[in-house]
Amino acid sequence: MSLAALALVLGAAGLHAGWNALAKRGGDQVVFLWLATLASTAVLLPFGLWYLLGSGVPAAAVPFVVATILIHALYFYALGRAYASGAYSLVYPVARGLGVALVPIVALLVFDERLSPLGTLGIVLVIAGIVTLHLVPAGGVPGGLSAAALLWPVVTGLTIASYSLVDKAGVSRLNPVPYMLLLEGGCAVLGLPLLRLRGAAVRRELERWPAIVLAATMSALAYTLVLFAFRLSKTGYVVAARELSIVLSAVIGSLWLREGRLGPRLVGATIVLLGVVCIALAR
Repeated sequence: MSLAALALVLGAAGLHAGWNALAKRGGDQVVFLWLATLASTAVLLPFGLWYLLGSGVPAAAVPFVVATILIHALYFYALGRAYASGAYSLVYPVARGLGVALVPIVALLVFDERLSPLGTLGIVLVIAGIVTLHLVPAGGVPGGLSAAALLWPVVTGLTIASYSLVDKAGVSRLNPVPYMLLLEGGCAVLGLPLLRLRGAAVRRELERWPAIVLAATMSALAYTLVLFAFRLSKTGYVVAARELSIVLSAVIGSLWLREGRLGPRLVGATIVLLGVVCIALAR
């Protein structure tokens, strides 16, 4: 991986862990995330529009843009539900780790792509890390994530695996900046009916508009950096470096969000990260 690609991905990791922590602090996490998507669209509009007016959208990119909008809409909803059901420092590593681990499993089932020993070890480590996090106490209660609470992080992980595959192909056909604008704008439009149904929650969340704008800016910038990194380096290297955010989530959750002791969270998150690195390097 080049130094430029590494710098982009490490910056994205810090930004990603940060905006997710802000989303966790929202009163209604689903509403917070969709308001942040609206704000992200506004942030990206002048930059993405300049590209679109100059070159338009290639026909080859349209299926990927439509697919990523639909997948990201489900991702934002699932992520909001996940944070409503569990601690940030437990939900985040599960969702991110599964997002990487599921890709080679799906490839095995669908394309009959055999797993290498290193890739198999990586999946085992991700599962072991998730089990470790499942045993971490949350608020003094043994068992950080119940079986029911694991549902939404798992769905989030599935969407992460899906949009990662789609977006790798999408940005090879369209510049990442207008790609991000179309992605965020499409998600914002799909979320409008939900915001209308939750009018009271929208008004409450808008009282925290500085946090929404900050999260939106961090989110848009983080994924734009990743999309540019996809153009500079192999997907596996980008994915591995980006998931440093898994360890950061343990630190942020424990020290800033006061979710519990750092040690057990850091152990589980580090095991997940090691598994992600093995999977990424095995590709």
